[in-house]
Amino acid sequence: MGLRPLISTGELAQRLSDPQLRIVDLRWRLGQPGSGRELYGAGHIPGAIHLDVDTDLAAHPGPGRHPLPTPEACAARLGQAGIGDEHLVVVYDDLGGSIAARLWWMLCWLGHDQVALLDGGITRWQAEGRPLAAELPNFTPARFTARPRPEMLVDRDAVERLRRQAGALILDARAAERYRGELEPIDPRAGHIPGAANAPYQENLAGPSDPRFRAAEALGQRYRSLGADRAQTIVCYCGSGVTACHDLLALELAGVRGAKLYPGSWSDWSADPSRPIATGAEP
Repeated sequence: MGLRPLISTGELAQRLSDPQLRIVDLRWRLGQPGSGRELYGAGHIPGAIHLDVDTDLAAHPGPGRHPLPTPEACAARLGQAGIGDEHLVVVYDDLGGSIAARLWWMLCWLGHDQVALLDGGITRWQAEGRPLAAELPNFTPARFTARPRPEMLVDRDAVERLRRQAGALILDARAAERYRGELEPIDPRAGHIPGAANAPYQENLAGPSDPRFRAAEALGQRYRSLGADRAQTIVCYCGSGVTACHDLLALELAGVRGAKLYPGSWSDWSADPSRPIATGAEP
């Protein structure tokens, strides 16, 4: 990718007056439509606009709970929001980047490399005493050109083939209890894709009280222990193609390039009764 995947709160604070900057608030809560926009309205980083995972970053019908919009639809929505080819985009949330990483990945997929995730998000921004705003910015619509990179994603059939191939590594970014099949709050069946290793996205972060990403060296050790250094192809999935992007960003930080997203993820796989599932702690 062209830009470092992360930007610090200090770096962003210094660039707030940059007319080439576009900041996107992606706060969102599963099963609580509109809650992210309410949080945004109560206070956001100055100059930020809000985009919603359910309505702006997904399009139905399609595979899984958050199907990817077409590149053309993405370009139209981003341009309408005032994001153009010339802009540096900074994305953030209040959940360690687990939601904002979806837009980071989508922009990379669309060929817009001038994008970074705010390390620590609005959580760290507020902890440092930095200002919030209530005003809603009104940017002029811009021209966003989609230059999609289809090699960055795979579908269900491709995952079926890859899980049987030597040299392929499939990573499940969900929490361990969902991977093991002990808990499934929303999707049709519990468990994981046979052969997939568990890589909960939360373990990419420094700790419960520090929502920043771990150092690149530590992330490298983590993913090497899962076999990333030996894999020819890496695919990440989660519940619906959102938090898997956190693992994809962490892999970039660790120096592992070319990993792919399965956008339909478990919500797509588990909805097809012909697809096998595995349970327990082992792939």
